Amino acid sequence: MDAIISLKHDLVTANHILAHEGVVDGYGHVTMRHPDRPDRFFMSRSRSPALVSLDDIMEFDLDCNPIAQGGRPIYAERPIHGAIYKARPEINSVVHNHAHEVLPYTVTEVKLKPMIHVAGRIGADIPVWDIADRFGETDLLVRTMQQGDDLARCLGRNSVVLMRGHGATVAGASLKEAVLIAVYLMVNAKLQAEAMRFGTVKYLSAGEIERAGATSVSPLSLDRVWEYWAARCARA
Repeated sequence: MDAIISLKHDLVTANHILAHEGVVDGYGHVTMRHPDRPDRFFMSRSRSPALVSLDDIMEFDLDCNPIAQGGRPIYAERPIHGAIYKARPEINSVVHNHAHEVLPYTVTEVKLKPMIHVAGRIGADIPVWDIADRFGETDLLVRTMQQGDDLARCLGRNSVVLMRGHGATVAGASLKEAVLIAVYLMVNAKLQAEAMRFGTVKYLSAGEIERAGATSVSPLSLDRVWEYWAARCARA
């Protein structure tokens, strides 16, 4: 039980990091698969990430039903998370965000591609999912498991899927990895837009993406940047 509480504390920290780094604002969410029950995941009640506390963390099954809701409001877009956990047994954390820097790549023909070494883990292929392709005119929110399943299919084996006019969803093997990918997806998107104004961009090669991505999620690198981000949001 103490180990589970510690992991929930980490999930609270992840919410605060993503908020402090500007990946999420009043909206967005991050989840973590239950380490002992792979058919369940942890997620905050519906609340702005910067304000999430330990008491807000709830448990859900992979159909996104709360185990013990207790009258608490819950996020509408739980199916993003449940569907990815169903489709990808190796994934243990999911981040959904609306980072402004990423949004232009969801509505134009410009491909978002890794161009800086710390963004190698975002991957060589970043597909764009359009909810209208199968579900017509909606409010663009992923409210049903059918929509979540379709999003998960578009994500495929990748780490990131963009969502037309909406944002991005990140899948990681661990909570720390998912947070790192989400942060540097935003950073790469901003710097790519700036670099394109200068001229032709030289992106990372396939080999560089693989090697840089592996380095960024190695324990030494990942623990170092997590400690830094956690200290930054704790001091805010």
